[in-house]
Amino acid sequence: MGFETRGEAVIGAHSLEELKLVYRILHRHLGEHVELMDTHFLIELQNYLHRMAGEQGVDSSNHGAWDQWLGNVDAPACDVRMQGRGRIEPSS
Repeated sequence: MGFETRGEAVIGAHSLEELKLVYRILHRHLGEHVELMDTHFLIELQNYLHRMAGEQGVDSSNHGAWDQWLGNVDAPACDVRMQGRGRIEPSS
């Protein structure tokens, strides 16, 4: 596992469990670091994880199933989560 430079890009080979951990932490702190929200890294990471979840039979549009697959064992239900949800506005 590791990183490799290819031209101007960096290619990373890491375990699925490590990628889930990175995603959980980044997603949990998006409100504090809104500049991450529209980065190619976060978008591609989420797309990759959605694809892996789907290949394992998980419907990532079902937030409970998605949270469980990611390892968010203490995640609140969607209705509870939505009560305190604010809008994250990326800075321009």
